[in-house]
Amino acid sequence: MFLRQREPLSFDRSVPGKRGMDLPKLDVPAAKDTRPAHLKRSGFDALPELSEVEVIRHFTRLSKWNYGVDDGMYPLGSCTMKHNPRLNEKVAGLRGFTDSHPMAPDAFVQGNLGMLFTLQEWLKEITGLPGVTLQPSAGAAGELTGVMLIRAYHLSKGAKRRVILIPDSGHGTNPATAAMAGYEVVELPSMPDGTISFDDVTDPVNGKVRKGLKTLVSELGSEIAGAMITNPNTIGVFEYRFKEISDLLHSVDALVYMDGANMNALVGVARPGDFGVDVMHLNLHKTMSTPHGGGGPGAGPVCCAEKLIPFLPVPVILRDTEKVGEGEVPRHTYRMEWNRPQSIGKVHSFYGNFGILVRALTYCLSHGGDGLKTATLRAIVNANYIRTRLKGSYALHIDSPSLHEVVFSDTNQAKHDVHTLDIAKRLIDHGYHPPTIYFPLIVPGALMIEPTESEDKGELDAFCDTMLQIAKEAEENPDLLHQAPVLAPLRRMDETTAARKPILRWTKQL
Repeated sequence: MFLRQREPLSFDRSVPGKRGMDLPKLDVPAAKDTRPAHLKRSGFDALPELSEVEVIRHFTRLSKWNYGVDDGMYPLGSCTMKHNPRLNEKVAGLRGFTDSHPMAPDAFVQGNLGMLFTLQEWLKEITGLPGVTLQPSAGAAGELTGVMLIRAYHLSKGAKRRVILIPDSGHGTNPATAAMAGYEVVELPSMPDGTISFDDVTDPVNGKVRKGLKTLVSELGSEIAGAMITNPNTIGVFEYRFKEISDLLHSVDALVYMDGANMNALVGVARPGDFGVDVMHLNLHKTMSTPHGGGGPGAGPVCCAEKLIPFLPVPVILRDTEKVGEGEVPRHTYRMEWNRPQSIGKVHSFYGNFGILVRALTYCLSHGGDGLKTATLRAIVNANYIRTRLKGSYALHIDSPSLHEVVFSDTNQAKHDVHTLDIAKRLIDHGYHPPTIYFPLIVPGALMIEPTESEDKGELDAFCDTMLQIAKEAEENPDLLHQAPVLAPLRRMDETTAARKPILRWTKQL
């Protein structure tokens, strides 16, 4: 399967004097080294000296160790690793987009501004929210932008609120975002079905009472700035009482932020604005299929309710329409508006990750409204197909209906001293990227699987057959899983030491 079990570092292959090219002798005086001393590297002798053949073969071999969405199913839960259509790449590569200078006057980039405005209109319709900024460059950046809008809203009314409510089933970035924005995080407990609990919950282990939503709203009231709720949550379960949650928070003028990272389960089926969401972000690099992770940058546009529009980041893209004769096509001009006194300011240089926004609009236009809904429904069907095939062999800690992803627990395999990490490593031997593991935290030994709509039944069956085989191996030969991966170029790493004491640069070993 692999040509080599290990690939040495390029530094270890280096031979002094070896070159990948021959340059003519210098026929002018050598330039003096004018670099300031404080800018020079210390303790770093030189770059590796290799031939062209060695360089090409080294990186080619390393590239064959990678795994991406073009290799096969990429089941990372909550990451929506769907196929990246090549049409998107072709459109984003058009010279009108790639050759435009970001500082060009509005009159010179009308096509680009029109593209951005059109994407805004699509996102408004998808979310049911009338305000949009496309600036944030990723989901976490969108979160921070959204919470800053909430803060600006309260400050405009003379209120300095201190608390953000976040469910224990939310995304891990939510508490960090709230803290960065200056808020105290108060956790909302989940019910046994995985959704937010309105009532107080008693921990069955320690007997400690955790306050539910009604108690917290009653006690904290006007101190609550808002709540950050992932929907569907990280268990893949829809918060079916969301409208009630929104109404309760709105009763104390707290706002509702929805983490839209899992919108691949809602597009064309449900609009967040219709069930009380005030502000949310979308991960275009997930829902709208643009490359992400190692494949490229993200985009985290923020959509908001009417009352938050004055606080959107500048500039805001607007369209002016010139009236023409009856039956004629109206003339549109687009502009960036900067004069917005209540704006929170800029949140990204220029106007976000422009090429990603082009790809996202291409995805929307090529699917159309009906196609986007079909993709959503297929993603839900795929996740439930996996759930049905693996249920029993793998435990469902929470048995509520799944949407776009399903979260199993390792409790069945733990009886044989096989755990989630062992299962993940064994999947590598079978040629699959592991799913998200040990998250969400409310599921012991979590295995979060999200197939997206990209996979056909054949690919789903192959993955499920592999998972079932691993479950059988856990019963019959647990030591095999403890040693996995056994076929990969590198065996199991010491991940604890790597996380706590990472080596981030090469140093010469004496």
